[in-house]
Amino acid sequence: MNSRELAWEIRKKTLEIIHNSHSSHIASIFSVADIIAVLFSEILKLDSKNPKWEKRDRLILSKGHAGLALYVALQKKGFFDEKFLDTYCKDGSYLFGHVSYKNVPGVEVSSGSLGHGICIASGMALAAKINNQNHRIFTIIGDGECDEGSVWETALFANHYELNNLIVIIDHNKMQSLDFCENTIKLSNLADKWKAFGWDVFEVDGHNHEELKKVLQNTENKKPKCIVAHTIKGKGVSFMENNILWHYRDPQDEHYLKAMEELEKAKP
Repeated sequence: MNSRELAWEIRKKTLEIIHNSHSSHIASIFSVADIIAVLFSEILKLDSKNPKWEKRDRLILSKGHAGLALYVALQKKGFFDEKFLDTYCKDGSYLFGHVSYKNVPGVEVSSGSLGHGICIASGMALAAKINNQNHRIFTIIGDGECDEGSVWETALFANHYELNNLIVIIDHNKMQSLDFCENTIKLSNLADKWKAFGWDVFEVDGHNHEELKKVLQNTENKKPKCIVAHTIKGKGVSFMENNILWHYRDPQDEHYLKAMEELEKAKP
């Protein structure tokens, strides 16, 4: 399964699951679907038969509310079966609405308390350096998450310890929770901020698989790497795109049918 097929599978399956479970965050999931698809199809060194393989790359989804995208990617890559995936947000399930690692093969840590995942990832990167290990640590954070002070403390920390094995991907969809980012706390130019903190910074179209693949494959950086991925919240379903209502709303009735119709037409 190539990255475009996986991105489509992520959107289609998450639409179905969120519809059935009456859960939320579908627009955040659609925003990050292409990034996760490229990582799992083209970049990450993983072994679904040995999820704790010592030489594996680590992926921390710091924006844990988009966790269903990660669960679907893991299922499609063979870490667990579809019956387990379909327990999402049901009573007794290990698949919580925010990412949980307990009894979920392939998930490194629980996340969702914003600003924490990037801190854990930097610790993993430092540990790998100390132990002379060559794997890389990737973390996906939200642009609204960049309001958290812990993000910038970690940016200083990673620069100080020259963690060139750490890659931060910002899902820059310009929206957070109940409003646009600029109406909440002005972020201005995120790329310039990360450059000022001593990182190698790249800006890409977060829905362009070739751009994502090219920048993620590059391992020549001597500094920690920040990728500002410009995305569209709700990408893939016209009435969800850039519509703040779909941060929490779940698609039912005509909304579900229309969304599924649009996705079916876009099948690669």
